[in-house]
Amino acid sequence: MTPDSSISTGSALHSALLMNADAAEHGQPVRLAVLAMVGTTVYDGGLMDRALSRTLVEQGVPAGSVRFEGMLRYARERSGISRMTVFSELFDDPLAAASANKRFELNCDELIADGGVRAVPGAEETIGWLRDAGIKVCLATGFGRHTQNMVLESLGWMGLADLSLCPADAGRGRPFPDMVLTAVLALDIDDVRKVAVVGDSTADIHSGLCAGASVAAGVLTGSHSEAALRGAGATDVVPSIKDFPALLERRASRL
Repeated sequence: MTPDSSISTGSALHSALLMNADAAEHGQPVRLAVLAMVGTTVYDGGLMDRALSRTLVEQGVPAGSVRFEGMLRYARERSGISRMTVFSELFDDPLAAASANKRFELNCDELIADGGVRAVPGAEETIGWLRDAGIKVCLATGFGRHTQNMVLESLGWMGLADLSLCPADAGRGRPFPDMVLTAVLALDIDDVRKVAVVGDSTADIHSGLCAGASVAAGVLTGSHSEAALRGAGATDVVPSIKDFPALLERRASRL
């Protein structure tokens, strides 16, 4: 495994936090919400873990071995990060990493086709509320495009949001700000401070802050705890995506 390649909490993140605080002080209305998928708007019922376990075995890692359990744990800790990035960290050989990523996507597709993916309660209503309020919505994921489309199709969500993005669409996945900034450009948002990012992982929070979003909110329906999300710099933490509209209403009342 290679060292953690997350954006450090050094100067870049410090500057982003200052930018975020300035935006909150001066009151920027939210015009774009970038919402994470698995763990935030979508439950996978452990599907992604099963796909990962299958993939590791297919790559020659014995199930139940110390290496196998360590890889699973590492991948879970790296929730929200591009899966290709994670496999590159798990396997030193670039060809093995690429093969693992391909096998993982195929395993995901097969398991998604068998069912098990469902919306987090209130997710569809929240997306509808946002769009009715004139706020554009982007659904962002760390998985590949085909897997993302499989999830959207299985839920009947194609066209539900204004935009959907995966790391390949933006250049780099989380914790980098690329997907947030790509959404800003694609949806003609004139100020990054008018962006809210919502996710269940610290990587979601980092990407939002480093993009300059005025809201980088955590939810407690997925990977990371409230303490971890706040430690990453979350501006807010709410129980679920269904509580996000109320958060925006409270914020708007202070503008």
